[in-house]
Amino acid sequence: MSVWPLLNFNEAFASSLAVTSTRRPQGSATVADSERAQANNPVSAAAPESLIESEQLLAAYFGASRVGVCILDTDFRFLAINRTLAEMNGILAEAHLGKSVREVLGDFAELVEPQFNRVLATQQPVLNLEISFMQPNRTEPAHWIEQYIPIKGATGKVTQIGIVAVEITERKRLEESLRGVSESLREEKKRQQVMMEVSRVLATKFDVRQVFPQVSACLRRVLRQEYASLSLRDEKSGQLVRQAMDFPLRKILGADVEISAAKGPGGKALHQRESLIFTKDEMQGFDAGMTDSLLAEGLKSLCCVPLLRPKGPLGVLVLGSTRTDAFKNDDLTLLNQVAAQLAIAVENARATCEIEQLRSRWERETSYLKGEVRTKLDFEEIIGESPALQRVLDQVAIVAASDATVLILGETGTGKGLIARAIHRTSKRKERSFVTLNCAAIPTGLLESELFGHEKGAFTGAISKKIGRLELADTGTLFLDEVGEIPLELQPKLLRVLQEQEFERLGGTRTTKVDMRLIAATNRDLAGSVAEREFRSDLFYRLNVFPIRVPPLRERREDIPVLVRHFVQKFARRMDRGIETIPSETMDALINWHWPGNTRELENFIERSVILTEGTALRAPLAELQASPNSGSAENSLEGAERELIIRVLRETDGLISGPRGAAHRLGVKRTTLQSKMQRLGITRNDYPSPKRDSSCGFWQVRFARSS
Repeated sequence: MSVWPLLNFNEAFASSLAVTSTRRPQGSATVADSERAQANNPVSAAAPESLIESEQLLAAYFGASRVGVCILDTDFRFLAINRTLAEMNGILAEAHLGKSVREVLGDFAELVEPQFNRVLATQQPVLNLEISFMQPNRTEPAHWIEQYIPIKGATGKVTQIGIVAVEITERKRLEESLRGVSESLREEKKRQQVMMEVSRVLATKFDVRQVFPQVSACLRRVLRQEYASLSLRDEKSGQLVRQAMDFPLRKILGADVEISAAKGPGGKALHQRESLIFTKDEMQGFDAGMTDSLLAEGLKSLCCVPLLRPKGPLGVLVLGSTRTDAFKNDDLTLLNQVAAQLAIAVENARATCEIEQLRSRWERETSYLKGEVRTKLDFEEIIGESPALQRVLDQVAIVAASDATVLILGETGTGKGLIARAIHRTSKRKERSFVTLNCAAIPTGLLESELFGHEKGAFTGAISKKIGRLELADTGTLFLDEVGEIPLELQPKLLRVLQEQEFERLGGTRTTKVDMRLIAATNRDLAGSVAEREFRSDLFYRLNVFPIRVPPLRERREDIPVLVRHFVQKFARRMDRGIETIPSETMDALINWHWPGNTRELENFIERSVILTEGTALRAPLAELQASPNSGSAENSLEGAERELIIRVLRETDGLISGPRGAAHRLGVKRTTLQSKMQRLGITRNDYPSPKRDSSCGFWQVRFARSS
């Protein structure tokens, strides 16, 4: 009952038959009626005149069991009171009569006396006044709704004040309980909405670092934190590396990536595998440097929640607030749920990254392997039977079983790549990948990235992480063609890989270990480049562990007929041509040509010849071989003249190089200089052997004719 209307006492009296009055006809009330009336109106028999004057009020309220009613005089003394109000006050009804409100209820009078004076002054009632007061005989505040009604005398002046009081303590208690339940339901609903929003955000992207500010914004709606960060544990160092931070109001601008010691607040929560709340004093208790930046920002409370998965702890979610005791134990339920979602997202992101790396590596290795297969189809074996080539193959058989670094020397087009693949195919790493890199075919600015790889954002255009050839060749073989073209500034890094078997990606800080075998090839005189300070001597010595020199085609002319037959067979099959014979003059011209482009030039020439052939005999454009006899001819060039002079002197000295009768003394150069020139010019003991020719007929027979 919350609203009490102003009562019309005349109407109440007219409708009430439960209370006897002195206005009834004399003798009409019996003794029994008087006793019943007194029982229904438990008021002291004192002051009967007040009952007579207030019979309308008595008739309306005194018989009610839940409504407290009393009458006060102008001095605020109790003239009459029913049992309900007496019980509400905690004092017997008889103890009220004749006493003032202050004498009976003490400090309670300070709340109501101003309202009594207002009724006397205005002669108007005060309705629906809600009062709360701690009574001495109660352990909790009591709540009432009271009505103060002026009672006028015969002269029209207010002579008494009627009070109607209803206790609403139970209702208040119920309202508070319902309010608490409603508030709890609202908070729970809000937390559930936060969890749903966090799940939706994490499902949109695998990169937790990008969506973390949105996750923090969701939590801020409930926890009102100013600071949030996500740190992940580094498996090697055990330290926490901050991956993302949401701190819009930070004062001190620092690096977004921060490494925290494992003994800090986050490390402690991660070690104990439980959520921890730290006060400002507890934050100050950590070692210097661990929480200084957070304290400098004004944070007074911290909450650290570990990210746990069955495989082990992944990291920690840290929330901070400038309010003291901002985080409660009730908040940990929500934070643990969010941390579980973050842990799953981090684990999924790592798994996705690993799968992507494996897939990318598999595609790269497959492409390299496919490239190797295509080469093997072009050259099913190394073609040739000359002693010079056999010596090279013997060296391949010797070095293949080891993991020694091999340096393949030779002119362009001599088949250095085939020798490198032959070493790999006969080594113990033959089941692993064979990765090639032509150092001359890649711009200098991109060579480092291609060789070592780079991290995302390492330079302009590095939109994603790239795995370098060194990492791709792990447990396999790396072939660096044209290694002499590596710039000087990159050579120390390659030297470190050869010595330490480790490197860092471009723009990265993590050291990568590799177990790979290096095979290098060059057509340059590296020894001369070292002397001219164009190539590092220490790198040259590391590469020159086992040098293999591939002889040019002019030094193994006896292999030319075999190579010609091989190339004619390959291109004739490819172009569906029925070539069965090679004219003798064509073969003689091919054998006697010096082939400055070596085997590659011979292959291209034969392909062009097969295209021009219309019958069964090979038709070669021999005019091309005689067009410029002096251009590129080793014999007629300065280099050729020098080579012929050295060979002639060596023949005259029977191959003796040093000493007073040696070739170096006769030529007027040092022994080491002569040896360097011999290596550069490709001079060996078996120079210019006579080619074997079948002179029984005028044609070179194609043994693989179409009929076979």
